Parts: sequence; C-alpha cells; structure tokens
Amino acid sequence: NDALEDALLSSNDLARGVAVVSQDIRDADLNRLDKAGVRAVRFNFVKRLVDNTPRDTFQNIAKKIADLGWHIVVYLEAQDLEELIPFLKSLPTDVVFDHMARPDVSKGLDSEEFNLFQKLMENNKFWCKTSCPERLSNTGPEQNYSDILPFMTLLVKNYSDRVLWGTDWPHPNMKSHMPDDGQLVNILDAIAPTDELKIKLLVDNPTRLYWND
Repeated sequence: NDALEDALLSSNDLARGVAVVSQDIRDADLNRLDKAGVRAVRFNFVKRLVDNTPRDTFQNIAKKIADLGWHIVVYLEAQDLEELIPFLKSLPTDVVFDHMARPDVSKGLDSEEFNLFQKLMENNKFWCKTSCPERLSNTGPEQNYSDILPFMTLLVKNYSDRVLWGTDWPHPNMKSHMPDDGQLVNILDAIAPTDELKIKLLVDNPTRLYWND
C-alpha cells in the first residue's frame, strides 16, 4: 500500500484508492490511508487466484473500515455468487462488484447466475463496475466484444445510480490479447447511449462513492 499512498498524496486530492489490508492492520494506519484518499478495501474470492480466506478475517476487516465510511470491492466469479450471498449481505458497508461479478456470457442474459446477480443488485447496498469486456468476452476485440455488451448495457440501464466504469489499465495478467484502451472507451456509447447515463456512470456515481466525505 506504500506505492498507492504515495500516488494518492501526489494527486492533490484528484485520486482515490482501493487497498488490500490484513485484519491486524492498526487503526492509525487506516486513518493515515483514509487521509491519503483510500476509500475501500478489496476482497478476492476468485478461487483460481487466491486461497480460501476465512470469512471471519473479512468480517474483522469490514468492521474496522465501516466507521471510516469506506466500502468493499469484491472480486468473484458468477458460479460462486450464490454461496456468498449471505456473507455479502452481512457486510456492514456498501459492496461493489468488480467486473459485474464476471458473468458467463456463453450462458446468455437469462442465465440463472445473471438473474441472481440482478436480483442482488436491487438491494441499494450493492454496486457494480461495468468494466473489463476484454476479460469476459468470447468474441473478442475483432467483434467489439459484442457478446458482453448486452450485459453491460442492461446493468447501466437498470441500476444507473450504482454503476461504475473503468478500463482496468494496465490490464494485468491478460493472456488472450492486450486491449486497445481507445476501443474500450468507445464502448461507452453502446452501454450508456444517453448523456444522462454517461454522466451518472462517469461523474455522479464515482463522486458519490469516492468523494462524498
């Protein structure tokens, strides 16, 4: 977190950060990160990437950050969502899903997993990042990631006050291709076709979540 803290302090309050912390982090360190501009912690539940961290560990961290007004970013895959729902609902903060909880595009918009995710998004404590078509698409950049765009468009339309966007630059661990960030930006016209939706997605929502001190 040292590099993150340095970057935030150098931004002159123009940037905010999401940190990864341990349950034994001291309150003094959390307060220092808060002053620098950290506003969330990240929990990773993708089983192919991390060990199975005990839920108590995450709960202890959540309790520590709740009083600071931070939120929690969770990274998981669609097939694991159902078993995690009770735990996610128990968290004492807002929860932001990275990359729309990684829907399986091959199963379509009407899949049981994506319907479950949409039902969860009806709860105002849950937000999602409509990001990373390059990681989720099977069609790829040659077809403008066309198979994932309907998922993104639906979420932006139905939960317009709790969606966020980003490019995921510098695209770590990408094995299929290195995306063109200009192409990713151009996708905004497809998933947020009106000025009102774009302003919510790019300005209003991140301001509420990261700068509403």
